[in-house]
Amino acid sequence: MSYIYEQEAWPSFRWNEPAIAAILTGLRHRQGRLLGRMEMLGFALKNEAVLRTLTADVLKTSEIENEYLDAGQVRSSLARRLGIDIGALTPADRDVEGIVEMMLDATQNYAERLTEDRLLGWHAALFPTGRSGMSKIIVGAWRDDASGAMQVVSGPIGRYRVHFEAPPAGKVPAEMKAFLNWFNAMDTLDPVLKAAIAHLWFVTIHPFADGNGRLARAIADLSLARSEGSAQRFYSMSSQIRAERSAYYLMLESTQRGDLDITSWLEWFLACLDRAFTGAETILSAVLLKARFWERYASAGLNDRQRLMLNKLLDGFEGKLTSSKWAKLAKCSQDTSGRDIGGLIRLGILQKDQGGGRSTSYSLIALGE
Repeated sequence: MSYIYEQEAWPSFRWNEPAIAAILTGLRHRQGRLLGRMEMLGFALKNEAVLRTLTADVLKTSEIENEYLDAGQVRSSLARRLGIDIGALTPADRDVEGIVEMMLDATQNYAERLTEDRLLGWHAALFPTGRSGMSKIIVGAWRDDASGAMQVVSGPIGRYRVHFEAPPAGKVPAEMKAFLNWFNAMDTLDPVLKAAIAHLWFVTIHPFADGNGRLARAIADLSLARSEGSAQRFYSMSSQIRAERSAYYLMLESTQRGDLDITSWLEWFLACLDRAFTGAETILSAVLLKARFWERYASAGLNDRQRLMLNKLLDGFEGKLTSSKWAKLAKCSQDTSGRDIGGLIRLGILQKDQGGGRSTSYSLIALGE
């Protein structure tokens, strides 16, 4: 089985230019309209939209690789680094701080050149302990072949399936030099299209022992930020890829096993990005709902614990809210949590869900009900 990088003309990609240009024109128009809508938001609402988007981006790019981070830690780390006031901050683990640092460098410093040193720094930030899970890996340096060929596999040990085998490690330095020269070149290629090609090219080289998918998506995000000339993120490509993970991996595999015509990959990537723009509407709706909520209850006389927990619910609290969870998160006694919840029920803000006893849980009453 031959791979795309074994083609004689690698990496001279080609595609159906009229077809891709037509898709890109419509996509760029929609991108501009979305950014225009977001720019109309006030300062506080815009910050909230950016914070929600980046939080989703960090969480979902990790979930694609079956790594699950704490949403509160991610949000707090982002808020602290961006100077956004969200009240009490949740201390973040080193792995959370690392990926947040990488993502912010990619999106906030999008105009800076992508260099080998910068990529090695991103990789080191992703693996602050020098381990991937229980395994010790090479961190902050290109991979080697000490453990055999770099393969992307699935299935149980002994019966796994090889989806892709990367170029030999000895070729990585030259491959990455060519990639970085292309990525940093001042050319006429649309940055949105460059994001799609860069993602495929980087993940095909697979230059690191682990973390290549997350780094490829960060590089794509950097190029998308360049396409807008803005560090403010209002849509999450990683969230959409997570929602379409099976199709994403199938498209990568078929493209990497094909020839240098990457039209199908570009069509899929641009369509996925278009659906990510649709996902931004959900973020916008949530931000506006939160603003309406606090406008309505600004004078309700809520205490700090109640405001803290209501913000958690408005930010997408995972699981069911019980009095014991309230007590733990708000750092109060069970009796105090009961009084806090009871007060919100009387105000018509919370309602008791079906069930009783120890399983009693509570949820927000939708505005307008």
